[in-house]
Amino acid sequence: MFTGIVRGRGKVVRNEGRTLRVSAAFGRLRRGSSVSVNGVCLTVTRQRGQTYAFDVSPETLRLTNLGGLRPGDPVNLEPSLKASDSIGGHWVSGHVDARGSLLERETLKDGFVRVRISLPQGLRRMVAYKGSISVDGTSLTVTRVGPSWFETVLIPETLEKTTLGVYGEGSVVNLEVDLIARYLDRLLKARGL
Repeated sequence: MFTGIVRGRGKVVRNEGRTLRVSAAFGRLRRGSSVSVNGVCLTVTRQRGQTYAFDVSPETLRLTNLGGLRPGDPVNLEPSLKASDSIGGHWVSGHVDARGSLLERETLKDGFVRVRISLPQGLRRMVAYKGSISVDGTSLTVTRVGPSWFETVLIPETLEKTTLGVYGEGSVVNLEVDLIARYLDRLLKARGL
């Protein structure tokens, strides 16, 4: 479990599809530790110095942007939540629902940036104005929802600390809807609503 508050950025060292290697200054992580990499919950399988290896399943490659990462690409990182940690964002499982792409990016006053991101049809009913969504593992508040997109405004801190600060139009991002919305949608579908 994660909070969507990115703790740092790493860099892709090597991407072999089924194995992803990322360098980051996280210190010692035990084998089996969970880490959110661009919003995807991955398990540390090996550590050599400041380079961490993760296995990536075919399902994860199909649903996320991890397969397209190249050496040198930045990634958002967050270690798993401890029971004593504060939840600064929202509950994020690291189970990405789909990919979206950055449709528009507009610089606003005082260092803020508005972004519009495509929203796959299967997720549309689970995204609401003022609701939470995870974009590449970053907890964000939805500021506007359209028929096939949503918008959010990125604060200067988010732009500085996450990959969202360097992404441009066309960038592919991982989307995870709010957990409560996901379960409510499932319950409503089970009742035929």
